[in-house]
Amino acid sequence: MNNKLNINQWAEEDRPREKFMQLGAEALSKAELLAILIGSGSTKESAVDLMKHVLKDCGDNLNTLGKKSLQDLMKYNGIGEAKAVTILAACALGKRRQEEDAMHRDSIHRAEDIYACLHPKMQDLDVEQAWVLLLNQNFKLIKAERLSSGGFTETAVDVRQIIKLAVLNNATVVALAHNHPSNNPTPSADDDRITQRVKKACEIMRLHFLDHVVVVDGNYYSYHDSGRL
Repeated sequence: MNNKLNINQWAEEDRPREKFMQLGAEALSKAELLAILIGSGSTKESAVDLMKHVLKDCGDNLNTLGKKSLQDLMKYNGIGEAKAVTILAACALGKRRQEEDAMHRDSIHRAEDIYACLHPKMQDLDVEQAWVLLLNQNFKLIKAERLSSGGFTETAVDVRQIIKLAVLNNATVVALAHNHPSNNPTPSADDDRITQRVKKACEIMRLHFLDHVVVVDGNYYSYHDSGRL
């Protein structure tokens, strides 16, 4: 006999949807918010318990949840294709909100600003991507442009392209960033060489090279902060 209760059978104060409407999103746990999205659990556990189970396997980290595949989520009893798509769509929306918030920052002066701007774009990548941030003389962001995907080497990143983008967009300040899927922020020899090439090119063109930041999930390495620019 199944003694588990569906959300609609819970006491009024315990139903996530009703709790959301009465107390607001801040009053709900991550599992309760996700339970609202999937609506029901399985014959063995409620929607909230199911999402607690999933989150526990993700270290209670929504970033880790967002990196799961549909197949990963569908391994859980009670999560089919539709629910898996709903969960990952919600994670994708959260990521896009981060991106939009980051892109509307008033100015970019420090490595932490560069990280905040680009981490949402890079946090789920399993390949290296290189990006350039183009700023005006007041350090206001003009444009963020992806330079390469799949590697960060001297052949993948064309310094001439960086300079061309800066000139075409009337930028006076340039910042470079790329990610390390290994989650180790320590720069490589290739990273060092490219940094020096970009620095020299910016000096010739009278552009201010603000920084080169290596982005990983939850951390970064800054050439500027490390005294290497």
